[in-house]
Amino acid sequence: MQSVYNFVVKPIGERYNNIKKIGDKDLILNTEIFNHQFINRHAEVVSVPMVGDNLNISIGDKVIIHHNVFRRWHDIKGKERNSGSYFDDNTYIISSDQIYLFDKGDGWEAPKGWTFVKPVVDSSDYALEKELDKVGIVEYSDKFNKGELVGLSSGYKHEFIIDGHKLYRAYTKYITIKYGNKRNEETYNPSWAQSG
Repeated sequence: MQSVYNFVVKPIGERYNNIKKIGDKDLILNTEIFNHQFINRHAEVVSVPMVGDNLNISIGDKVIIHHNVFRRWHDIKGKERNSGSYFDDNTYIISSDQIYLFDKGDGWEAPKGWTFVKPVVDSSDYALEKELDKVGIVEYSDKFNKGELVGLSSGYKHEFIIDGHKLYRAYTKYITIKYGNKRNEETYNPSWAQSG
């Protein structure tokens, strides 16, 4: 199956990541279908579009996708439904703007126009929050080098957990300052992000 303009993907694992193995027991972390934090975002590309693939993604590549792709929801009558991307039990059709990172076998890459940063610890004695606002260390980017310390515009970042690390995704154009390579800044990664 091949779509004209869209990618066809299948989940890597289950649709939801809400079970954690502790010893020989399974701990259910969440039973709600609407909580986006427990929806699987890892997928494998089954088919690429016939035209318009500007990401240079191939069949078999791993991708991080939008949280609504595998999500289920309840309609007005309370009936459980699949997302608009659903095709069949293990196949989903998505557009290129629903792909946030891709891995061709040599590590994650950010699509054009996007940057992922690790939050930085606010080491001020008077800090109320653990993270320094509007500052991050580049992890994946289409423009900046990994490890560079950058400043971000306010309100233009979205939280992701990638390989056990808390990251923020932001438009590359909203990075307002480049401080250079990481100096003595410490990245902030909460323990709950590492447990997945």
